Amino acid sequence: MKVAVTSKGVLLSSEVDPRFGRAPYIVIVDTETMEFEAVDNSANVNAFQGAGIKAATMVSDKGAAVLMTGYCGPKAFTTLEAAGVKVVSDVTGTVRDAVNAFKEGAVTYSSAPNKEAHW
Repeated sequence: MKVAVTSKGVLLSSEVDPRFGRAPYIVIVDTETMEFEAVDNSANVNAFQGAGIKAATMVSDKGAAVLMTGYCGPKAFTTLEAAGVKVVSDVTGTVRDAVNAFKEGAVTYSSAPNKEAHW
């Protein structure tokens, strides 16, 4: 299974970025092989609006079944939900820590966004 983790860097040892839409990278990890791809999200970092929706679309397009992040706003959450991508919020540590927690079943899926909308 593929999971997407918001990240401050391009490695499994990189720290999880708490922001979803504006994280510099989103690391897509195959939980069976631990092979990964770091996707550059810099186009969304300084976007005026729509960063979360664009990042959510990219996560879905990359085939991730789960997004692991710190905070996910309502528009991004709705987009992910519509694409069938489950969200795990309040994630900290490294990308590897997050994936290991997922593999151990030590995560709780979010039923709602945990960040207010940006107006």
